[in-house]
Amino acid sequence: MTKSKLSSKETYLQNAIPVLKEKLKRENLMSLPRVDHIVVASGVGKHAKEGKFLEDVEKGMVFLTGQKPAQTLSKKSIAGFKLRENQVAGLRVTLRGKRMDDFLKKLIHVVFPRVRDFRGVQSKCIDQNGNMSVGIREAQAFPEVDPQKIETIFGLQVTVVTTAKNREEAKILFESIGFPLTDAAVDDMKVIGVQKKVSKKRA
Repeated sequence: MTKSKLSSKETYLQNAIPVLKEKLKRENLMSLPRVDHIVVASGVGKHAKEGKFLEDVEKGMVFLTGQKPAQTLSKKSIAGFKLRENQVAGLRVTLRGKRMDDFLKKLIHVVFPRVRDFRGVQSKCIDQNGNMSVGIREAQAFPEVDPQKIETIFGLQVTVVTTAKNREEAKILFESIGFPLTDAAVDDMKVIGVQKKVSKKRA
């Protein structure tokens, strides 16, 4: 996959709009679906009390998103994860505007190709509301997360929120802006699906 010289916004304007107008039979540009914002989250779970772990995850998310993440607190105690009520359960960042645009371009043209034997993103990652959620097993797939500086291996959940009215509209949108969608099952080939967030430390 070659890296696009166009920004995600330029790709939408030049590539997506003509496709969307044709396939959705609409001329009003305001009625066409678009990416509204992106939420990048990481769960810390049982590692919440480990200061170094939380520090590494926060630092890594700053590197790869360009802004400081907000802490999410647990609403109830979960014994299996050694999590208490109101304890830090994860970190999340909401991206809009240029940061969203830059992150989206990087995700499609840099991060996905860095996944070994990558062959696509499952189309079932798109829900009925037109939003896509994909799990990234290791944040180190992002070039900004240097293993020499951040020892902790942590996973990410990336949710791309759109203005699409349904799954079908969103699928056309995602394909037109460069998402390599596939209907293959995770077991059939190296594809990215909705995965559980993975959090662990290097041995």
